[in-house]
Amino acid sequence: MTDSPDLLDQSSARRDGAPQEGAPDPRRWKALWVCLVAGFMTLLDVSIVNVALPSIQKGVEATPSDLQWIVSGYALAFGLTLVPSGRIGDVLGRRTVFVVGVVLFGVASLACGLAPNSALLVVARLVQGAAGGILNPQVSGLIQQLFRGAERGRAFGLLGATIGISTAVGPVVGGLILDGLGEETGWRWIFFVNLPIAVAAVVLAMRWLPDPPERDRSHRIDADPVGVVLLGAGVLGILLPVVETGRGGSGGLPGWIALVGAGFVGLFLAWEQHYGRRGRSPLVDLALFRVPGYASGAAVGTIYFGGFTGIFFVLTIFFQQELGYTPLLAGLAVTPFAAGSALTSALGGRLVERFERVLVTGGLVVVLVGIVAVDVVLAEVHGSSLGWWLAGPLLVAGLGSGFVISPNITLTVARVPVERAGTAGGLLQTGQRIGTAAGIALVGAVFYSGASAGSGTGSGGPSGAGGGLDASTALRVAAGLVAVALAASALDLRGRRRREHADAEPAEG
Repeated sequence: MTDSPDLLDQSSARRDGAPQEGAPDPRRWKALWVCLVAGFMTLLDVSIVNVALPSIQKGVEATPSDLQWIVSGYALAFGLTLVPSGRIGDVLGRRTVFVVGVVLFGVASLACGLAPNSALLVVARLVQGAAGGILNPQVSGLIQQLFRGAERGRAFGLLGATIGISTAVGPVVGGLILDGLGEETGWRWIFFVNLPIAVAAVVLAMRWLPDPPERDRSHRIDADPVGVVLLGAGVLGILLPVVETGRGGSGGLPGWIALVGAGFVGLFLAWEQHYGRRGRSPLVDLALFRVPGYASGAAVGTIYFGGFTGIFFVLTIFFQQELGYTPLLAGLAVTPFAAGSALTSALGGRLVERFERVLVTGGLVVVLVGIVAVDVVLAEVHGSSLGWWLAGPLLVAGLGSGFVISPNITLTVARVPVERAGTAGGLLQTGQRIGTAAGIALVGAVFYSGASAGSGTGSGGPSGAGGGLDASTALRVAAGLVAVALAASALDLRGRRRREHADAEPAEG
């Protein structure tokens, strides 16, 4: 077991978290592309479904609650499996767990596409999300394992670009599929398209990803099953009422369930401390949160994902149901965000070593300006030309997002020891998935509030076109979440500068 003081010592001694000896793996860039393609596939499914929700609603007679679960349930299951699978990958080998996750994701995608009703589709989406949670911590863990120094910043920059682009470009890909194959059955191919990607990822992973480490068979794997159960119960309890918020009316779960979930999280933390004192290896070494920059970076990522992913949920449905856009046009209308994110994500990976938290904080300011501009345009412009008017504000928001996601990941895990990379990456992505699920549920509840109340108008100007969808207020909620992420990043920046000043004073003396 790695005790907490040892973990802190290692993080201080090896700031980049990489082994100090040995030549870099010559296959590392090929391995990275395999990981990014598989990660792109799982993250694409967070947003590709948004543009198909009206078609799915007709195809399987889904209720608004079903639609909420199809979107948020995926993120919920994703978040539940991240930490345990990150831990298992650290122990058994990241390639093994990666391949298992890809295979399961492919099977679940097939089940989604074949689902005859909404209940089976929701179940298949939950399995699909769990599979995504299995493979994604291996991606960040492998980057920590295979890259070091400036190369690691570039690798995380590409990962950040993958996250941002996959989330933003999903509606476009979905729109193209629905436009080419028809809305009646085209939504099923949104899931079938994952199958060839999954097959290719498995074949190439077996060829290019590093072999699993040799394990001493006499040494029992310490899986910490009690910790797994407590953490899972805590995350589930917190998210279930939030996800169910999207039902509207009185059908949601009572809020006290979230308090029970928070209680399970408290029990989990107490158990992990107790488990570690007994000389065992806990699921999460709580010393990770004392590694400089880790806790604050995780908080920024969680809150930011709650804000920016809700934008696409709102706009893609709004364009179709209120303005009569086709799924393809609705997807293309949010493409400027993806384009902006693509332009700055890789650049952010290169600049993060120089500007550090200033880069992330500045990026959040730009994102917030872009979202506010989107809301202003939404209130002032009516009719089918709205998509063109929103292109500029969405581009600005995307440019800012590229300076947030990948630099924040790099800064958050920079001082985490490589042997804890999978667990640390799993925790980080758990926060992102919790943010995504909670953000979509919260923004979605506000978005549908006008329709639930039977209102014919919303506050978003064009929302008065018929369905009572309150796009403007929903976007303001998303902007509020981004503003909270900005405040958290600014506080972290202030704390970093204080620590640097305190460190410099003894040297001057």
